[in-house]
Amino acid sequence: MAETQNGTPAAGRIGTYVALGDSFTEGMNDPYPGRDDVYRGWADRLAEHLAARHSGLRYANLAVRGKLLRQIVEDQVPKAVELAPDLVTFCGGGNDIIRPGSDPDALAVEFDDAVRRLRATGARVVLFTGFDTRNLRSGHRIRGRAATYNMHLRAIADRRGCDVVDLWSMMSVFKDPRAWHEDRLHLSSEGHRRLALRVAEVVGAQAAGDWREPWPPLEAADWLTMRREDVHWARTYFLPWVGRRVRGRSSGDGREPKRPTPLPL
Repeated sequence: MAETQNGTPAAGRIGTYVALGDSFTEGMNDPYPGRDDVYRGWADRLAEHLAARHSGLRYANLAVRGKLLRQIVEDQVPKAVELAPDLVTFCGGGNDIIRPGSDPDALAVEFDDAVRRLRATGARVVLFTGFDTRNLRSGHRIRGRAATYNMHLRAIADRRGCDVVDLWSMMSVFKDPRAWHEDRLHLSSEGHRRLALRVAEVVGAQAAGDWREPWPPLEAADWLTMRREDVHWARTYFLPWVGRRVRGRSSGDGREPKRPTPLPL
C-alpha cells in the first residue's frame, strides 16, 4: 500500500474534499477567465486533479481572503467538521504573522486545537508551512516569526498524524518572481498551478506536469524599473493594506466563501 509523506497508509477513495484558509487558499490572484474577482487557485486546481482519480468527488472551499487564524478556526473549522470530509487542506496564520507583534507560539496553540478537531472526524488533513521570505522583497522583517511558526506546524503535524506541504523548501522554484503576483503577497496563476501539482503529489494524486520544471531564462530588471515597481506596489497594495489596518477593516469583511457547499466539479 502506498504511504503518505508522514509514513501512514495513503487514503483510499476521496468522496469529499474541503479547503480551509485565507486568500492563499481562496486562490488570489489566479482569476477564472472572464470572471472578475472570482479566483481559481491551487485548491480548485487540486480538486480537478482529484476528480480525475475519484469520480463523483465533491469539493467545498470555505477560505476567505484576509481572515486571521482565530476567524478561520471559529467560522470554517466547525463547518468542515459538520461536512465529514475525507480530505481537508488547512492553511492559516499567515495574516497573523505579517502583523507586527504577532506571537507564533500562541498561534500554534490555537492551530493545534483546530487540527485535533479536524482529525477527530477521521479526515486526512494536509497542513502547509509558510514560504521562506528571505528572497521576497520586504520579507526579511517577518522571516524569524515565520520560521518559528513553521516549526510549530511541523510538530503539530507529527503529533496529529497529518501530511505537510513544505512551502519553505520549495523556494528553489518559488523564488522566481514569475511565481508571484505583483502584490508580492499572493501567487500568480503559474505559481498556483505549480503548487497544485505539489499538493497532488503529497496526497498521492499525481497529475501531468512537474512543479519543479525549470523556469525559462529571465532578464534581470534594471534599477530604475525596480524602483518604479516599488512605487507602484506601495501605492496600489501596501498603502491600502495599511489603511485597512488603521480602520480595523479586512479585505474579507462581509465576504462569503466562494464554494460553501461540497458539490461535484
